[in-house]
Amino acid sequence: MADKLWQKDYSLDQRIAGFTVGRDRELDLELAPFDILGSIAHVTMLEEVGLIDAPAARRCLAKLRELYRVAVDGSFVIEDGVEDVHSQVELLLTRALGDDGKKIHSGRSRNDQVLVDLRLYFRHRIRGIVEQTAELSRTLTALSEEHRDKLIPGYTHLQVAMVSSFGLWFGAYGEALIDDLRLWKAAYDTVDQNPLGSAAGYGSSFPLDRDRTTELLGFRAPVVNVVAAQMGRGKTELTVAFAIAGMAQTIGKLAMDVCLYSSQNFGFLQLPDDLTTGSSIMPHKKNPDVFELLRGRCNLLQSLPAQISQLTTNLPGGYHRDFQLLKEAIFPALDQLEDGLAIALYALPRTQVRAQELPTDPRYTYLYSVEAVNQLVLEGVPFRDAYQRVGKDIEAGTFVAPTDLLHTHLGSLGNLGNDRISEKLAEVMGLFDFGRGQRASEALL
Repeated sequence: MADKLWQKDYSLDQRIAGFTVGRDRELDLELAPFDILGSIAHVTMLEEVGLIDAPAARRCLAKLRELYRVAVDGSFVIEDGVEDVHSQVELLLTRALGDDGKKIHSGRSRNDQVLVDLRLYFRHRIRGIVEQTAELSRTLTALSEEHRDKLIPGYTHLQVAMVSSFGLWFGAYGEALIDDLRLWKAAYDTVDQNPLGSAAGYGSSFPLDRDRTTELLGFRAPVVNVVAAQMGRGKTELTVAFAIAGMAQTIGKLAMDVCLYSSQNFGFLQLPDDLTTGSSIMPHKKNPDVFELLRGRCNLLQSLPAQISQLTTNLPGGYHRDFQLLKEAIFPALDQLEDGLAIALYALPRTQVRAQELPTDPRYTYLYSVEAVNQLVLEGVPFRDAYQRVGKDIEAGTFVAPTDLLHTHLGSLGNLGNDRISEKLAEVMGLFDFGRGQRASEALL
């Protein structure tokens, strides 16, 4: 069994050891490439400030780059008896290089190692989610344009309200996702700060060059105050959780609309047979299980900020082992959100739209009441008088729906403004500087 980085002259009860390690060894495999990148930057800086001699640094960097390739191809293993990814990397270095491998922990603690790992990991995951979200927004905007003139009822309070269209419906979600991207930009800005050098949360007496590791890892800036860097644990995850929850709210509502609109009582959408499931007793059933599960998962994801808040809310400053549990909440949530985006991208373009014959369907006659009011206003009748006149016609059963829809303002039935939505998406995507981190990683390797 390998010695722990904190090894003392006594043995820890194995039942206690198992409980305290928890799922760390499993979840830390996801952090392995990022832990190694952090070590490469740290060793580079240690050599530059004279804490490791050049030959030792070269040997460490060569071995770390070899380990990085192993981690990326998925064959990195955290051995039995090794607590976490940090311990495993140092163990492998020490086995290969002897005392040189023991030098790389100078000026570091596992506390700032995990902070760096998580921020690099979140930066990577955010990029994937943001790019998927942009693709889904573009897909929805394209569907809006394709089906711009196909009418459906619009509802308020689940009651027939005004005329809408698939152009409006698809386009609404395409634009709503752009607001979610703004939340992800805030999360990205929080994540994109370097905590390396904060050590256990109180800095180091070594002459560390924190600006240099910030540059090497491609962070936008350092977290300047070392205590603030440690306080970022939990707060960083909470910021990411709010972005997850915000996007889950949009996608969950979209999934609910699909479930509702594909039911026989609405009939606005039809899922292809191969996207539906059946019933064990009712031979006619074709169930929208994929969108029901998407809705359910998104509902659960919206509780993530509360879960993280409850875990961290009463903790004072400094490090606490409670933080370890954050990974168990947020790593699977990121996976579920990415899976949800992928299935939405796959299923929505395959869903068939069914335009409704609104003017000739008596269920939807009153969708046009506002059109009738507005028509009277355009003829010079004061709005309140026009509203009362149309209301009386409806009560008397003499209302006749106008057939013309004169919606010309921006964002309405006749002027969807999809080009403006596309411009807005391009503007928001331009705020993310994903290239800086990628270029830095490539240079380190």
